[in-house]
Order: sequence, then C-alpha cells, then structure tokens
Amino acid sequence: MFRKLTDRVLVAPQISLDQIAEAKALGVTVIINNRPDDEEPGQLNGAEVEAAAKEAGIAYVAVPVAHGGFAPWQLDGMAAALEQAGDGKVLAYCRSGTRSTLLWSLTRARAGDNADVLAAQAAAAGYDITPVRQIMDALAGQ
Repeated sequence: MFRKLTDRVLVAPQISLDQIAEAKALGVTVIINNRPDDEEPGQLNGAEVEAAAKEAGIAYVAVPVAHGGFAPWQLDGMAAALEQAGDGKVLAYCRSGTRSTLLWSLTRARAGDNADVLAAQAAAAGYDITPVRQIMDALAGQ
C-alpha cells in the first residue's frame, strides 16, 4: 500500500492505525497527513493517527490540502516535515496519495530538484504530476 517516491519518501492513500506499525518497521520517522479531517464520512481522524504515531515513536505533522490547490504555507510545511525526518523516512498520505505526491513534487521543485527527475519518480510510484508541472517549472526558476 505504501508507494516509494524516493529511498526516504513514501506516499499512501488513507492509512489505518494498523499500518503505523508497518511504517515504523520500514524506518518511517515522520508521518505527514495531507488530508483534511472530515473530508468524507468514516475517514480516520488525524488526531487518532497522531496519537498512534506518537505511541509508536513516530513524529506526526498535519499539512492538510483541500481540493482547491496548494498554498506557500503548505509547501513550507511539507519542506519542514521532510527536513524533520533527518535520515529517517517519511510517509505522507491523503485520500489516494495524489495530493501528497503533488505537494512533495512542488516542494522539491522549489528546493531546486530537477522536475523531470521528480516526474519520473512520481510516475514510477504510479502518480502523474502533470497537473502541477507548470507550477513546478515556475518554482524551479525562482
């Protein structure tokens, strides 16, 4: 269920509490929740994931992304969470993993990573970053 973007970054659809132990076993040190609470009925609340992550010794960061797009504070939050992981791994999740992947790609493009490489990494994990490619190119040019 976890998809590998890089050796340090995994993405996933909505995780369950049982998957936190799996993430820990894989070396995940930070879980990033990119899903707003109450996005759909029956969705696991972020506070529940946070409590279980902390109990497992995993840091938890919420950087919710609604369907309206991405804001600079979200890129800042994702960048800080990626940095917080240090040499550990990050698991970012949302409803399908797409918003997490798009936010990761925007954040990394802003940091100067090659957009073509980011696109290939996302594609290898089964995600298409075409919807944000022009923004990535603009961020890389800053």
